Amino acid sequence: MKLLKYFLIGIYFGVVLIKGEVISWFRIQEMFHFRSFYMYGVLGSAVVVGVISVALIRTFRIRAAGGAEIKLTGKPFNRVGNLAGGIIFGLGWALTGACPGPLYALLGAGYWAVLLAIAGALAGTVAYGYLKPHLPH
Repeated sequence: MKLLKYFLIGIYFGVVLIKGEVISWFRIQEMFHFRSFYMYGVLGSAVVVGVISVALIRTFRIRAAGGAEIKLTGKPFNRVGNLAGGIIFGLGWALTGACPGPLYALLGAGYWAVLLAIAGALAGTVAYGYLKPHLPH
């Protein structure tokens, strides 16, 4: 019962993604072919909201719902790792027409073929878990 609120928030987020056409394969292809500003606008506004949210958290020392301190720490930049990861992520996004965020929204909308993308994402996560000790970090 404690997880019900997160489940409901996830459903709401999925509906927002669907209604906003963010999960539309055609919208994503338009973005990768530089034919429309729509997805760039959505992603850009998400970045702006994120920047403002982080600034507010840091300025007012906002705490999590349970009262715990929110610790925002940076990560070291790794040129090779970021480049390789970005290429793999971008290729997966371009090939499947979906980034990992809306995969479950697509599944909830009845696009059963997305199960292949979910399986690929999970396989990639498991592979990274096994290979992480041997990768440059």
